[in-house]
Amino acid sequence: MPISVLYIHHCGAFGGSSRSLLEMIKSFPENSVRPHLITQRGVVAEFFKKEGVPIIKTTGISQFDNTQMGYYRKYRWLILLRELYYAPFTLFAIIKARLKWRSIDIMHINEITMLLPIILSKLIFCKPVVVHCRTLQRRDNKFRYHLIKFILKHLSGIIIAIDSTVKDTLPNDLNVKVIHNGLLPDLNIYSSGEWNFDFPKRNLNVGMVGNLLPVKGVYEFIEAAKICIEKGRDINFIIVGDNPYKVRGIKGMLLRKLGFRVDVKSDIKRLIQEYAIKDYVRLIGFRSDLKGVYENIDILCFPSHINAVGRPVFEAAFFKVPSIVAITNPKKDTIINKETGLCIPLKNPKALADAIEYFYLNRREIKRMGEMAYRLAQSNFNICKNAKQILESYKELIKTSN
Repeated sequence: MPISVLYIHHCGAFGGSSRSLLEMIKSFPENSVRPHLITQRGVVAEFFKKEGVPIIKTTGISQFDNTQMGYYRKYRWLILLRELYYAPFTLFAIIKARLKWRSIDIMHINEITMLLPIILSKLIFCKPVVVHCRTLQRRDNKFRYHLIKFILKHLSGIIIAIDSTVKDTLPNDLNVKVIHNGLLPDLNIYSSGEWNFDFPKRNLNVGMVGNLLPVKGVYEFIEAAKICIEKGRDINFIIVGDNPYKVRGIKGMLLRKLGFRVDVKSDIKRLIQEYAIKDYVRLIGFRSDLKGVYENIDILCFPSHINAVGRPVFEAAFFKVPSIVAITNPKKDTIINKETGLCIPLKNPKALADAIEYFYLNRREIKRMGEMAYRLAQSNFNICKNAKQILESYKELIKTSN
């Protein structure tokens, strides 16, 4: 009999965490898991709906952010007002799920920041709770750290960290397993046929993939492009992504004033014009055609500020595309410096430009590192293998809870 799992996802914009969750659900052995989903209204719900997943949509899912990038300080404390506003919607959605889906066996919270859903899920469903940790956690605030540790230790059955870097930021005495995200082995299923861009023929195509957010390192990417182009390097710079939210109207204006929203897309367009690099830089928006994306770039750049390896890095690796990643302490389960890609300092456009130029001048290194990245991806990021590990964790939790 399939295990009935209720997944709770925290945002409506389709990004790495939602894509990873969807890939995992699609990769479970046939008739092993019956998925259900609670999520914020948005694009995410439509993607899961197309896969036949029963969904409860709500206005918002309450979170408490103690990640290294998003933790509360100064004006960011105001974000808690939004989370308090979302709290009753979170409660009602979980109660609705309890009334609608009575046969749930496991609760799976798709990000560790959802402390209130963890608590409510345990209280309302009285079932084992799995918590996914996809972000680096902050350990230097004792109160917040111990509060989160207390909740996880007493209410979660298991915590799944997406890699060793993330695991190292979690309390040592929690029940944590490292289970990587991944792709399906048949890469042809990632072709939607929507890739129809004809870039100028140049010596190198360099890409960046992801939502347009300052934390993703988009501005550093543009600055690096400017440096390379001014040095006469014949390179296409391709940005695959879009603003994850609307920034218009009075609400958008207020959020921009407080620094909570940035219209990155407009900024990038302005900088492209200002730097006179429009013949070399292409901003092409969100694309679900992963095969088309990675088959049309030679190098992936992941210059984010999060000091970790993101999903696009192993996606690119499956297509034998090496990456340039901003990270200070890389772990060998995600990227190996000068073997599967290049690691550079954070927030450093010149270092990014130098790494791009290294590949530009050493084409054989692209092929060599691409092959090594592919081997690492095959070893650690096969989603069929990793989904089976999660399934075994579900079975173990159900067995021990009975």
